[in-house]
Amino acid sequence: MAELNQNSPDILCAEILADARREREEILRCAEQEAATMLAAAQAEAEKIRDETQAQARSEAARRKEMTLATVAVETGKLRSARVEALLEAVHAEIRRRLLEQDPEARETVVALATEALCRMPGTQFVLKVSAADQAAFGLELPQEIARRTGRPELNLTVAADGAMTGSGVTIQDASGLLFWDNRLLSRLERLWPELRRQIAVQTSLTGENSTTGGTP
Repeated sequence: MAELNQNSPDILCAEILADARREREEILRCAEQEAATMLAAAQAEAEKIRDETQAQARSEAARRKEMTLATVAVETGKLRSARVEALLEAVHAEIRRRLLEQDPEARETVVALATEALCRMPGTQFVLKVSAADQAAFGLELPQEIARRTGRPELNLTVAADGAMTGSGVTIQDASGLLFWDNRLLSRLERLWPELRRQIAVQTSLTGENSTTGGTP
């Protein structure tokens, strides 16, 4: 039997091939481990990005929802305010229309309004102005009737027509021209309207008790 020569080319070649195979397998094993590690890291990063993206999307959606709700609330408030204002203006216009209608109690209205003003005005001589229609309808006894109603017989009253006056009522000026009282119905409406519109709005539930619907008269 021939003795094996450890230095023969065949043996050396076999050892080299075996080393190469072992090195290849080690390289493949390391590559597979590194690939698995990289894949796991990539998957973790992808999940992190996905979670962050979803969180940002939810946050943005919530922010947009809040903005939308806030915008809706503001626009609803504007529409409601405009509607309330339109309704109140309609009430105001209706009151004015009625005040401009012919008043079957116009004489009593003028006497009452003149009496109210004169009871608060010092002096004895006054000029009372009424509409031309009222002057023609009431006659010459109007000053005496007003003075009697005030309980001040010393009053010297002159009734004159104001061609520009509309509606019922009276304006009063003293002889010195320093005191003046506009007690026409339309003028009283404008003075009292801020408080009236507030009361109308509250009593009809158009606004809350503390809502601002006008100033004081």
